[in-house]
Formats: sequence, C-alpha cells, structure tokens
Amino acid sequence: MAEEAILGYLQNNEEIKDSGEFAAERNIDHNEIVNVIKSLHGFRYVDAEDIKRETWVLTDEGKTYTATGSPEFQLFNAIPPEGIPKDELQKKLDASVFKIGCAQAAKNKWVEMGKQLVTRKVQNVEDKVKGLLLQIQQGQGIGPDDIKALKARKLIVPQTWKGYSVRKGPNYAPKRKQVVTDLTRENFQSGEWKELEFKEYNYSAKGAPLEGGHLHPLLKVRAQLKQIFLCMGFEEMPTNNFVESSFWNFDALFQPQQHPARDSHDTFFLDAPSTTKRLPEDYVERVKQIHEIGGYESRGYAYDWKREEANKNLLRTHTTAVSSRMLYQLAQKPFAPKKYFSIDRVFRNEAVDRTHLAEFHQIEGLVCDRGLTLCDLIGVLHDFFSHLGMTKLKFKPAYNPYTEPSMEIFSYHEGFKKWVEVGNSGMFRPEMLRPMGLPDDVQVIAWGLSLERPTMILYGIDNIRDLFGPKVDLGLIKKNPICRLGIN
Repeated sequence: MAEEAILGYLQNNEEIKDSGEFAAERNIDHNEIVNVIKSLHGFRYVDAEDIKRETWVLTDEGKTYTATGSPEFQLFNAIPPEGIPKDELQKKLDASVFKIGCAQAAKNKWVEMGKQLVTRKVQNVEDKVKGLLLQIQQGQGIGPDDIKALKARKLIVPQTWKGYSVRKGPNYAPKRKQVVTDLTRENFQSGEWKELEFKEYNYSAKGAPLEGGHLHPLLKVRAQLKQIFLCMGFEEMPTNNFVESSFWNFDALFQPQQHPARDSHDTFFLDAPSTTKRLPEDYVERVKQIHEIGGYESRGYAYDWKREEANKNLLRTHTTAVSSRMLYQLAQKPFAPKKYFSIDRVFRNEAVDRTHLAEFHQIEGLVCDRGLTLCDLIGVLHDFFSHLGMTKLKFKPAYNPYTEPSMEIFSYHEGFKKWVEVGNSGMFRPEMLRPMGLPDDVQVIAWGLSLERPTMILYGIDNIRDLFGPKVDLGLIKKNPICRLGIN
C-alpha cells in the first residue's frame, strides 16, 4: 500500500516534500513509508533527501502532569481559604508532589509558608505548566523561555524527527519491476529468459565475513621469536612441565633455601602432590654439598640444606628450571656444544596490576660451549635483539643467585625516547654447572625476557590485563594486525 501510494503520487507530481505529512494525509504509518522509500531509493526508483527536525516530547513525569496538573497547582488547590498546618498538607499529597509543589508555589508567590500554617497569597491561579505541556503534546510550538523552564524541570526532552523528501529517480516506473537473481533450467526451457530483467551484480559489495579461528597477539609474537631463534641455530627445549620440584627450580640453580623467592608469598606450592619422588640421588648429593660446604673455589652458603625443602612441588617460577634439566642431561653424555631456547608460561604469586600478572610467558636462550666469555654473551645479545629491531643496547651490572657476572639489558625506544629495560642475562656460575658434571672449561651464557612486554609495545597496549587473562576483548583477538618483528 505504501509503495503504491509513493509511486502513484510521483506519477502525477514532481515531489513529495515531507514524508511525515504524506504519511499523515494517507493515514499510513510513517515508519512503513520510510522503509519503502529506502527500498525504492536502493533500486534508484526514487531519489531521497534527509529531513531532520528537532522536536520536544514529554517525559513520563510531564505526561502525568497533563492529567493531574502541575505539583504547584495541586498543592494550591489542597490549601483551604483559612490555611492548613504543614504536616496535614503533607499528608494530603504525594511526597514528591509536596516537595516540588512547595518550592514552585513559593517561587510563584502563590502561597505563604508560615511557621504554623500554609496559606494562600492569591485567590485564583492558572496552571500554566499543564497548559504548556498540553501544547507540546499536541504538536504546537511554545516560546524559548518556556522551553528552557520545562527542560530544567525535566518535563520535556529533545527528540530528532527524521523523514525524507522524495523525487523520481533514474529508474522510476509507476510499478516496481520484479528483477530475477537466478537463472534456472526452467527459464531456458520455456524461453522466458528473453523477457526477464536481471538484478545487477554489485562487484564492490563486501561478502559475509568468514567465521574462523584467530591467533592471539601473544601467539603471533611467539611464532616470530621462535623463528628468530631457529634462524640463529638454536634448538627448542621441551617446556611441557608447568609443575616442577623445588630442586630443579631453585636448588640446582644454586639458589639457597632461605632465599625470599622461595617463600609462599612469592611462589605457588602444590597441596597434592606436595612432593616429588624422583630425583637423581648422586646429583642431589653434589648439590647438597655445594650449598653446605662449597666447592670449585666457592665457599657455598654454609647452612644445613634440607632434602624436604628440595622435594616440594610448585608451579615453576621461571623456565630456567627447564634449562637446568637440559644441562644436566647434556652433562651425562660426551660433551658437545649446544644452543637452546624456550618460550613458555611461568607462575609467580604477585599482586595483579596493569604491568603484572600471576602468570606470564618467559623467553629464554642459552649457549653452552668451551671458553665462552662475557664478550660472547654481549655479542650474542646484540645479534638476537637486532632481529627484534633493537640495535641500540646497553648493559648494567646486576645480581642473580645463579649467574656471575650478571647484566640487565636496556634498549633505546625511539617511540618513548628513553632507555627501556628489555631483559636480564649472565653466565651460569660454576656452583651450578660443575655438580651437573660439565667439564671445567665449559661455560654457559644465558638471557631471558618476558613475551608480554614486547607484545604490548608492538600492539600499543598499556595494560597487561587487556592482553592476557579473562578481561581480554575478543575484538582484539579477531582484528589484531600481523606481527612484524623484521627478521633479518
């Protein structure tokens, strides 16, 4: 009905000036007219231009006052000529009506709010507010001062009315032609195809988005880092054990049992199974000796090393626990140089904030060979970080229980215009390597960094909880760009 009305009107007239008036004159719902205009405009039967008008509509409170009168008018009518005590007047009216009515009636100088009585100051009043609200409800205009007053009392709100003016389009016809989208076998057999009009293909239209899996930004950066290590000739270590014993996580690394990192407020210990039952006994004995009395030109820590502490199971706090296992296995065979790396999850009992989580990913690389020095470590670090696009490096002396010397790694960030810490490094101590059985002239250089920090910098994320964890926006996972670290 709406389509016939629009096309029929334009057959004899140049323009529909206002779709709202057109719909009202023909008693057709305006929304139906708008939908038909959009459809006809899409097929170029008509050309349509937007019409927008700002109107005012009543709020629910305003609609109530059109029926009952304004609060000040209700309050005035509730006051008898002789006056009324305030508490009795309050009982006669709704609480909100009484509160608003008192304020507005006093403002209009309709009533006198005495200490004992509330009395009228005038004999008759006109409910101007109700009259203005009725005018707006009927679509009539009112003055700007009245609009301002009603708006301040939240009795009216603005509303944008949208409609169209309509003219004939390039494909105008008094009746819409049915276009065909598919050519069928029956069309050919009957010869009907010769008379059919086909819908034009829109070659610029976007297809339906493909639903499928999406790689998390961390996985993209991880894949690139793995490729960098492989290109440098490194071999990936197995990191499938999230649960580790304190022995491999701490003791084998020459970390004393009274170290603060081994407290429950820094480490997640397991309740079940609480302890490990499999450790290489001869190696355990050598580790115990190096802790208690030292060796290899070291005095050790001179304390009573406890096996029960070493047996405790925990969620690994660093992937260096994996490195200690791999180096021990390497020491059980005739020595051959090795380059290892790992990228996997670690766990620490830390307070969660914008830069820290209780679980995160650690990247670790190590080189095991004869005669390695600190210069070799610095050279490998320059090579590794150059693949990440970080060519300006500097190093600062640091302390780690299982490396000596140790260095913090800083890179100059061109975007931040400052030096940013990007990792930690060092040479594994003899107290860690010799009990494993590695030859005296074998050294191990190693370094580590988090996976989250470079990912956050690459993707412009300033809160780690927006990258990893339950608060991640799935839109980020679906729309994040390809990771480009610039492998050389």
